[in-house]
Amino acid sequence: MPVEPPATPWLLPSPDRADVHGLVAVGADLEPGTLLAAYRRGLFPMPFSRRRIGWWSPDPRAVLPLDGLKVSRSLRRSCARFEVRFDTSFETVMRHCGDPKRPHGWINDEFVRAYTRLHELGWAHSVETWLDGRLVGGLYGVRIHGFFAGESMFHTETDASKVALVALVDWLRDTGASLLDVQWRTEHLASLGVVELPRDEYLRHLNEAIRPS
Repeated sequence: MPVEPPATPWLLPSPDRADVHGLVAVGADLEPGTLLAAYRRGLFPMPFSRRRIGWWSPDPRAVLPLDGLKVSRSLRRSCARFEVRFDTSFETVMRHCGDPKRPHGWINDEFVRAYTRLHELGWAHSVETWLDGRLVGGLYGVRIHGFFAGESMFHTETDASKVALVALVDWLRDTGASLLDVQWRTEHLASLGVVELPRDEYLRHLNEAIRPS
């Protein structure tokens, strides 16, 4: 079972205060208690500048319905090609996702340390794809009861990150989850079944998902 960390000392604002870009506030910290409080409130962090943290709540919010993942024939064949593991190389997955050579990379050392602490407490998870003993793809995110916040994914082999996503969805469905948040919609994610929800509808689903079963 995950270990509940000390509560955050920060008073987090309502997601309704977001500007047109989805930015709600700037500041606070990345302590485990702050991160969990933010996700429970419908916020997530990204760097705002070199030394400051931004807290975001896009409207609309992108989610992947757990019964809506689109798996092509070629992707189904790829699922048989890779070995999937959970939580065996969390920090390595994060560092691949944060590779500065990747476009729009934002995952810095501060975020790696923060989410690794959250992983050690049992709240953050990685789904990894391996080929011939090599880590070739994966994703990571935060789970709170029936809610999973997907943060980032990477691949060095074709379909490796998609296979991790298939495994994630299977795990979430098998363990009674109800909400998979992917933050912003992209054409790539839309091709896999991602849809958008208005913020108020997303928050209703979130409040239901984070309740202990």
